[in-house]
Amino acid sequence: MEFLKHTTRNLFFTGKGGVGKTSVACAAAVKLADAGKRVLLVSTDPASNLDEVLGTPLQHHPTSIPSIPNLFAMNLDPEKSAADYRERMVGPYRTLLPAAAIASMEEQFSGSCTLEIAAFDEFSRLLGDASATADFDHVIFDTAPTGHTLRLLTLPSAWSGFMESNTTGTSCLGPLAGLQAQQVLYQDTVKALSDPTVTTLVMVTRAEATAFREAARTSGELQALGVANQHLVINALFQASTTSDPYAMAMQHRSDKAIAEMPDVLKSLPRTSIPLTAGGVLGVAALRSLGQPASTAPVVGSGKASDESAVERASLPQSLSAMIDELAAPGHGVILAMGKGGVGKTTVAAAVAVALAERGLEVHLSTTDPAAHIAAAVAGETYPNLTVSRIDPVAETAKYSQEVMTNAGAGLDASGRALLEEDLRSPCTEEIAVFRAFADAVAEGANRFVVLDTAPTGHTVLLLDSALAYHREVTRQTSGMPEAVKNLLPRLRDKQFTRVLLVTLPEATPVHEAAQLQRDLRRAEIEPYAWIINNSLCPLNVTDPLLVERQKQEARYIHEVVNGQASRTALIAWQLEPPVGPEALKRAIQADAVMH
Repeated sequence: MEFLKHTTRNLFFTGKGGVGKTSVACAAAVKLADAGKRVLLVSTDPASNLDEVLGTPLQHHPTSIPSIPNLFAMNLDPEKSAADYRERMVGPYRTLLPAAAIASMEEQFSGSCTLEIAAFDEFSRLLGDASATADFDHVIFDTAPTGHTLRLLTLPSAWSGFMESNTTGTSCLGPLAGLQAQQVLYQDTVKALSDPTVTTLVMVTRAEATAFREAARTSGELQALGVANQHLVINALFQASTTSDPYAMAMQHRSDKAIAEMPDVLKSLPRTSIPLTAGGVLGVAALRSLGQPASTAPVVGSGKASDESAVERASLPQSLSAMIDELAAPGHGVILAMGKGGVGKTTVAAAVAVALAERGLEVHLSTTDPAAHIAAAVAGETYPNLTVSRIDPVAETAKYSQEVMTNAGAGLDASGRALLEEDLRSPCTEEIAVFRAFADAVAEGANRFVVLDTAPTGHTVLLLDSALAYHREVTRQTSGMPEAVKNLLPRLRDKQFTRVLLVTLPEATPVHEAAQLQRDLRRAEIEPYAWIINNSLCPLNVTDPLLVERQKQEARYIHEVVNGQASRTALIAWQLEPPVGPEALKRAIQADAVMH
């Protein structure tokens, strides 16, 4: 790993969902600890799986990893951070303000925006307060702050005047007296992030066009905010060991092409390439070997598809096409593709939408994920009854902000309106606006099919769990609660109206995160309809030794889903050609596409 040759004190790992940020971050932490450095590894991801990768239960505070001297790890618990932040902001006022005012403040802190700000507040303490991590030589963050979160720091140009003149002491960011106390810490955090002698931002990606586009967007956004010391890691890079396996050759060709065509902003960055491994990167031994050339990594396999694989192939789940008739039966409703980032939710959503439209049903395909590429997935579609859209955060925020200014801002003077406009430039406003657009899209399911490609797991859970908080927040700033928002949770809980497809890959982390998502959904009284296992090698007659070994690893997790998690399961095989366009999508979900 080239970025470890001259390591800064702070390392941030960011990238599109499913590219292996946690694996690479853990491997870097292990290598530094093995070199005698005291290392603190921190996850800021609400759906963190550090525990599983390191094989150690983690807490909200640094926990030593028994098998790796010098390494400590922790998960920033968003719920606990939010509770601590809420009490820190509200506590000082409990004896000063009436009970009604305290209740109003606590209600204001109940939304998912508070989770984001609270997690960032904790992150700022670790990065901006040198005394908080003085015992460590290096601090490694798995999942760096988003561009939205960083913009939060540079947003409030009028904070000083706002704090002096604001009579309520609140905004969507909470009591401003609390924020004022944090301003110096936030400023120190920004300085640490933008200092190339202190911090390196490591963008993890895979050799895929969509992952490269997302990495390029992130790189440009962070450079604009002054975070310029960046390093690119291309993870899970596959090199075929035989020319006789068409799947191996297609896999290598696809990655070679993506690298050749990667955006120029990425080509200019220093780069590390990490070979694809035979199995999941779990445990200390696997972490220590990550990054070794594939030829030095132990691979078990004869170079032929085994009899055992053939037996597994005969008992694989049905194809997704076999499930379409069941999905189509009601004639209308909402179908949600949910799961960990990078598992193929966009492909599954597009394939289902095309299959329903082909049956003559009216279908609206949309996404709430700002990193999705729905339009590309259905490129060339010709179905008159299929419409494709994206919930554009910029457009929805502008629409919502205008509504707030028209209503809440109507009775304000020029200074008050200017401060309200400042308040509306917060990332919280975007979350509210996108949530409302999501509710509107779900409402359309009363008259036709709506297929939604949702945001990654952690964000989706926050979105669903925060429905009531959003109700309150929307009511705070507008004249009334929209009907679509009011009816959202009942519609999501209605099994006849909404079908949730949990999309996963036949690998440890995606399967276990999908299982956690299923538990979260059930707590919200939303029952998943089916699991979709995407991009599986198990149905294919591969002969490349590395791919044969990966088949065996996959079989274990397919068995876990079918026998331990899902009431219904469908399988989509890895495709020789990327599933882009209606014809390719139809091939991907057909029964004969999973049995050759």
